[in-house]
Amino acid sequence: MQKYREYFDQRIRKIINFPKAGILFFDVTTLFEDAEAFRIIIDEMVERYTGQKIDKVVGIDARGFLLASALAYKLGAGISVVRKKGKLPFTTIGANYEKEYGLDTIEMHNDTIKSGEAVIIADDLLATGGTILASVDLVEQLGGRIVGIEFLVNLSFLPGYEKLKARGYLANYLISYDNEKV
Repeated sequence: MQKYREYFDQRIRKIINFPKAGILFFDVTTLFEDAEAFRIIIDEMVERYTGQKIDKVVGIDARGFLLASALAYKLGAGISVVRKKGKLPFTTIGANYEKEYGLDTIEMHNDTIKSGEAVIIADDLLATGGTILASVDLVEQLGGRIVGIEFLVNLSFLPGYEKLKARGYLANYLISYDNEKV
C-alpha cells in the first residue's frame, strides 16, 4: 500500500492550523493537479475491482467526487454523491456525524442507490472516521452492498481505520501517515 509513498508525499501540501488551530491539513488537490499522480491513483484503485460488476461509486463531498467520477468511468458504473445538508435538490436521507473539528450532517438522494447494488465509496482522506461511517450508514439504509472503500490517504494516528474495521469494513488507501509531523 505504501508503494508510492515518497512520490505522493512530495506532492501533498501540508497546511498547519487549517481549518482551525491544532489541525494539520493534508491537501491532496496537488495530487489531482499532477497528471501522472492522478493516473496512478485511479489505476491503482481500479485494479482492485477488475472483473467485478460495480453498479455505483459513491463520492463524498467534495474531493471524493473527483475520485468517484474517474473510478466510475473506468469501471463502467454510475455515480452517487454524498453532500452536505441542504445541497441536494430532491428528497434525501441524512446522517449526523462528528468530524475532527466539529459536528455536521450529510445527505444522499433517497433513490440514488437501489437495493442490492454493488457500491464502492471513495474519498480523499480517512481521519477520525465520522464522514465515512455516516456515508456507510446512508448506503446501507438504501440497501447498497458495499464492496470497497477507497482513500488516497489514511491518517493511521487517528481512529478512522479502526472504526471502519470494527464495523466489518476494510479501507483501501495508497499512502498512510502514522503521525502528524510535517
